[in-house]
Amino acid sequence: MSQFEYLRNVSIGQYLRLGSPIHRLDPRAKIIGFSLLIIAISISISLTALLIALFVSVLLIAFSRISFSYAVRGLLPPLPFLVLIALFQLVITPQSASSSVIFEYWKVSISMDGVYAALRLMVRFPALLLVLTMFSSTVSTIEMIDGLDLLLNPLQKIGLKTQNAALLIQITLRFIPFLAMNAEHIAKSQAARGANWDAPERNLITRVRQIVPLIIPLFTTSLRQAENLSTAMLARGLGSTNARTSMHSYSFKLMDGMFLLLSLLTFAGILFFF
Repeated sequence: MSQFEYLRNVSIGQYLRLGSPIHRLDPRAKIIGFSLLIIAISISISLTALLIALFVSVLLIAFSRISFSYAVRGLLPPLPFLVLIALFQLVITPQSASSSVIFEYWKVSISMDGVYAALRLMVRFPALLLVLTMFSSTVSTIEMIDGLDLLLNPLQKIGLKTQNAALLIQITLRFIPFLAMNAEHIAKSQAARGANWDAPERNLITRVRQIVPLIIPLFTTSLRQAENLSTAMLARGLGSTNARTSMHSYSFKLMDGMFLLLSLLTFAGILFFF
């Protein structure tokens, strides 16, 4: 039954109540700090900087008391596709004038630029996954909404409904585990009706043939859940008033300032010094 346990391989979108120092930070500090790390990892072109970002991500995982095996669990499903894309990077990356060719056969040429591009991909994706996992695991639903409301509150003066935007971002992150649960239920239902989920060969073509029948029922189920969610939110008065209050009051402390300073230094170091 392990082939049906999709939720076990999803680490993004699930909040873990661990009580670590990072969990106790102000939500605004966590949102800004993690956003800086995500931006730096996404746009950096230096392999050294990406390795440093990966090291920083591992350190933050340790400080947040999140199990490392749980954090890297989400890397396992896309790993074959990631390796395939990295192999394409080896071949299709343009060769610069200063780059040396390390392999050449017929029209296929692999240069050091291609090797660096593949390595950057293999380092960038795990670093992003670890930061996103830590972000969703240390920021609860209430903290995410309150933190985004406080950060985006100045934009309300020009007529932008930032509260709806904050709620939309939070729902998007928290909906990922529900997609995995729905896919697991659909796969078990199809197997109970005679679908072949125990094929001896586990190659890429077999996996694609098994996943394709999941797409349409997963899509319709997700739409139905989204409609039920919108109905429940409207029934609770969402959007009926512009003034919203919170039962939590937040204030910046010394640890919040230190976390933001370290995040800013890491952001600058990744982009400008490595």
